[in-house]
Amino acid sequence: MSVRLERMIAIDAAIRSGAFPDVRSFMQRFEVSERTIRADLAFLRDRLNAPLVYDRARRGYRYTDPTWMLPSLLVSEGELLAFFLSVEVARRYLGTAFEAPLRKAVEQLASALPHKLQVDMGQLARHYTLQAGAVAEADPLLLSILFECIRECWSLDIRYFTASTGERKRRVIDPYHLFNVRGEWQVVAFDHLRGQFRQFAVIRIEEWRVLKDRRFTRDPTFSEQEYLRTGFLAERGDTAEEIVIWFDAYQASYIRGRVWHVTQQVEEHSDGSLTLRFQSGALGEIRRWVMSFGRHAVVKAPETLAADLVAECEATSQRYHGAHS
Repeated sequence: MSVRLERMIAIDAAIRSGAFPDVRSFMQRFEVSERTIRADLAFLRDRLNAPLVYDRARRGYRYTDPTWMLPSLLVSEGELLAFFLSVEVARRYLGTAFEAPLRKAVEQLASALPHKLQVDMGQLARHYTLQAGAVAEADPLLLSILFECIRECWSLDIRYFTASTGERKRRVIDPYHLFNVRGEWQVVAFDHLRGQFRQFAVIRIEEWRVLKDRRFTRDPTFSEQEYLRTGFLAERGDTAEEIVIWFDAYQASYIRGRVWHVTQQVEEHSDGSLTLRFQSGALGEIRRWVMSFGRHAVVKAPETLAADLVAECEATSQRYHGAHS
């Protein structure tokens, strides 16, 4: 149901735009057969009573009554959940290689919500969207290959670009786990070059070759949760330290109520400010995160991170003064 809902809304929007779309354009867009698209158009015309006609002069479909709207349909909460997740998550984050298994998982999740509700599809199309931000577009084929290597325990020979040094090096990795942070895919893998577990940004894997004759044995002591526990957002931290950050009353309103880290503790203050505490070793990522709040956040611990932020703020101030002198 969720897949067809997606197509119905998209087909309606394309026709309503006045672009005179044809069957082939819908086939290419949804990667389905001609039979499927013609069935969708027939459903739209015959079951939903859409004033749909084929304009031979413009070689595409249009509505004879532009004021017609998609009717409300009776769908379950599960179907609605499946629609929201499959449309936005599958299309924006996973790519075509992961779409089928994700949709199956979404449908299983949705089946647990049996209650019915009315959904106005026209309103949904106009008033719902998701802004993904600066999403790093990972190669769907590479994501699929990494998933297969994790499942089959195949090593991967890669050429990797390290952004911090500007170097490109060949590495052999044993992929263990994929995770997504703010739209960017990371793979946790055992790095044979360093002899330890590391994480790699998928978009910086420039070349790869699956070593199907080189199956690795998973380390039974490795835990994805423990590996990521000392990190913060997209950065891994080797040794966890206590992080203490104070947020003023203005910024506290945006900080409270969110889980920033699995170890976090929040201390509220009478003036409306709050102190956030958690354990992490990803000081570089935390520094960048804190700086995004400007004067509304102050690092109290560790001292090394606080001193680093002071130096960074002073250097930033000097650069601004230099630019305007």
